[in-house]
Amino acid sequence: MAAAEGGGAGARAGNTATVENPYGIEALWKGSDAVAKTVLLLLLVMSVGSWYVIIVKLLEQTKIGRQARKTTSQFWNAGSVQQGAENLEGSSPFRFIAEAGIEATKKHDGLLQHVGFNEWVTLSIQRAIERIQSRLQGGLAFLATVGSTAPFVGLFGTVWGIYHALTAIGVAGQASIDKVAGPVGEALIMTAIGLAVAVPAVLGYNWLVRRNKSVLDDVRAFGSDLHSVILASASKA
Repeated sequence: MAAAEGGGAGARAGNTATVENPYGIEALWKGSDAVAKTVLLLLLVMSVGSWYVIIVKLLEQTKIGRQARKTTSQFWNAGSVQQGAENLEGSSPFRFIAEAGIEATKKHDGLLQHVGFNEWVTLSIQRAIERIQSRLQGGLAFLATVGSTAPFVGLFGTVWGIYHALTAIGVAGQASIDKVAGPVGEALIMTAIGLAVAVPAVLGYNWLVRRNKSVLDDVRAFGSDLHSVILASASKA
């Protein structure tokens, strides 16, 4: 008898363990309509895109930081600006700026001769720095957009779920818990997903902006030093 009761208790425990949550994410997806599915897919795209931008920009910033440290020994210890530029990696923004400065010294002719040599070199280096800055800022607008819109996308899903709950109450004629639990649960999950997508995007945006500032400080410092070296080399020539 005891063995039978124990077996029955074990069977009941096994049955309980296999019961699926009727109000979870899987149930939400299976029971939702086209509008709710569209909201979920949109939030998924936003989340994947945000994490992709965060990871890619972080790797890019880390690489530029490593290149900045190498510039001290590989560029400034060279015999000339041309040799220093050749010592840098082809993808290095510091090499791009150095080559822009070198190109400026070679193309100061024709109508450009009416522009002072100092001003012309300054403009060339500044344009190169601005192009690097524009590249570093790529993708940040997407993070800002996700951070500002994802909560409202989730809120739309919330409103849609509440609408379903009210519709279920109207059809049933009574506000029983079994009629409204599903739609209300769907609404709450939509809100949570919207916030879960928005928070990493906002934090990632602020973090990457601060890191970009540090990287651009190194780039601008290099451009300023390069400008002085080019002018000094030109005056000796």
